[in-house]
This record gives sequence, C-alpha cells and structure tokens, in this order.
Amino acid sequence: MHDELIARVAMGDREAFGELYRLCHPDVFRYASHMCGSPSSAEDVVQDVFLAVIRDASRYRPGRSGVLAWLLGIAHNHVRRWRHRRVFFPLPDADSEEGRRLSAGTDPVGSLARERHQAELTRALLSLPARHREVIVLCDLQELSYEAAADALGCAIGTVRSRLHRGRARLARALGDMNGEAICRAPVARRS
Repeated sequence: MHDELIARVAMGDREAFGELYRLCHPDVFRYASHMCGSPSSAEDVVQDVFLAVIRDASRYRPGRSGVLAWLLGIAHNHVRRWRHRRVFFPLPDADSEEGRRLSAGTDPVGSLARERHQAELTRALLSLPARHREVIVLCDLQELSYEAAADALGCAIGTVRSRLHRGRARLARALGDMNGEAICRAPVARRS
C-alpha cells in the first residue's frame, strides 16, 4: 500500500501525498523527537522529510526494506544535519500532553519508562552518542528489523547489531541500576 502511494506521489498525486503523510507522520515524528529531544525540532525534521519525499519520490525503490525505513533514513540524514545546527532539549514529561503524543501504544521501552523514572530514561537516552541512540530508537522504539534499520542508516546489518548491543549496554550503565539493565536487554524479538 505504501509503495503504491509513493509511486503516485512520484507522479504528482496530491491526495496520495496527503495519505502517505497521514499514515507515516507519527512514526517519522516519533523518531525525530527521540533523536532531537525537542518536539519543535522534530516537526522541522518531519517537514524536511516530507519535502524530500515530494522532490525525490521517484528515487524510492520498492522491495528493498519498505517505505517507513526509507522515510526514517531520510529523517536520519536530516537529524544529523540538525544536530550540527541546533541545540537539543529534553523530551517532555510523559504525563504532559506532548509526552503522551510522543509515546507509542506498543512501545515496550516507553511503557516501562513511564512506569519507572521517565525523566531518567530520557536523560540517559539523550546522553548516548547519536550512533547508539539512533539504533535503539529505530530497533527498540520504532521496532524496525535490523535490515530495515541498516537500510535507513545506510550501513551494514552487523553495524546495527553491534551499535545496538553497545548502545543498550551504555544505556544500562547510564541508568545505573538493574531495572535499567533489564529494560535494555529485553529485545522485542530476534530480528533478521
């Protein structure tokens, strides 16, 4: 379905673009928010991503790893550019309206974090180097496969796996307790 929408966007179909935006905006926004730590910066990244879609929809190749991975790859590139130009702020508290908007209903790390020290987890996540934070966000929070995450980041699957392993270990150390370690070592499912 998403592949068809991209093809229609490439042909200039505005309705297809609107539908693609409606379907994919929440995932792109959530990724950008976790990476930037600022909802306003995340909205700017989302805007840049969908402008790129309008401009480059014809460059999408169906069958690689999917539209969402392609969009998150574009978001990844824009976040990297933003990182050099912007100051990042902590994510909002989980109890705020904005914090609830960022959470995903099937986000196991987010659900546990809301129950236990959301602010600590957020600070720990934002303290990680970007290369570790982005794989944790893509694989654990966005629940992409290793292959889709590798495609989004433009790197090898092995790189994603090693960064994820190191990122989870650093996150556990940053949290400094067994609960944090248990959260970080509980992958959703083995990914190929």
